[in-house]
Amino acid sequence: MTNEQQELLDEVYENYCKEYESGTHLIGTGLLWMAKENKDTFVYRSKTDREFSERWGLKIEERELSLEERKIHMSKYSNDRIYPDWDEKFLNEKNIPTKQITITYKDKTIESYK
Repeated sequence: MTNEQQELLDEVYENYCKEYESGTHLIGTGLLWMAKENKDTFVYRSKTDREFSERWGLKIEERELSLEERKIHMSKYSNDRIYPDWDEKFLNEKNIPTKQITITYKDKTIESYK
């Protein structure tokens, strides 16, 4: 995760904490009590629980890159054309990313690769 993505998550979590402390998260929900999530759990739930993430305006998506997408990354790094013999082992040896991480909060979207 990039520093920019981490800063965005920090902002969302800080807003979550403020709302939790004020009790406004309970208004109109019918909930009598809701445990405050620690930051790691908050991020995990935002990745896996769509209703939870929508409630806080945060969307975190992680997806595996296809072999073709990884080849495109390799060609960008090497300023070269894509070679058909580039296989997964070769791309792994070159540390070409295997995942794309996209974080969206409000109208801001940040993509990174790992």
